[in-house]
Amino acid sequence: MDSAEFLDLLGNRNRRRILRLLAQKPCYVTEISEFLGVSPKAVIDHLRKLEDAGLVESQTDDRRRKYFSISRHVRLEVTVSPYEFGTKSAYPRNSGLDINSCRQLSIEVEEPESEVLSDETDAETVVNLARQLDEFEKLDKELSLAQRWTQGRITELRESLADRVELGDPRLVSELLIGLADGGETLETLSRTLDAPPGLVEELLTELSRDGVVYRDGRRWTLTD
Repeated sequence: MDSAEFLDLLGNRNRRRILRLLAQKPCYVTEISEFLGVSPKAVIDHLRKLEDAGLVESQTDDRRRKYFSISRHVRLEVTVSPYEFGTKSAYPRNSGLDINSCRQLSIEVEEPESEVLSDETDAETVVNLARQLDEFEKLDKELSLAQRWTQGRITELRESLADRVELGDPRLVSELLIGLADGGETLETLSRTLDAPPGLVEELLTELSRDGVVYRDGRRWTLTD
């Protein structure tokens, strides 16, 4: 499901309360109804939407009563700033992903060769898994703090850039300069990336060139060294 659709789905307070309850334990419709203080019919409607989104699943017990539980781990991130609005969703890791191959990752992450080693006793396996879980819980908290700090710095840098480059829409200009930060780009590529008319992009580049911020090398534009 698209991130924006997730955001719409979770915009309902009762659906959020249902997920909060199911995160603690699987529940029957009657339990959820009593917890929310709404009719079973309304609960079933909310559960259907959550099921359609793949967030919850249903099973039947020995008495053929249906109960619900959360089906998978999903992380939804929402960014709202003077320069950006967007949503991102993240799902459980792909077992084929080598985290150490991520070029932009500057932290060191050591993954265990195997989550359960064949020569370990059950007790040793439990202890090792518990320690691994503790390490990754700590890493998750550190990454969360780092992300908050990074987003704050991004906003500060964008504001500083807008203060120093008084040229057109500061948001568009900052995106243009960011697009040039990793190397030269053609006018056509910048226009597509910024979703802006080529004429407008060329006008901004020309003005920035006069100020000594960028220069043109053949068909490519780049930041001044």
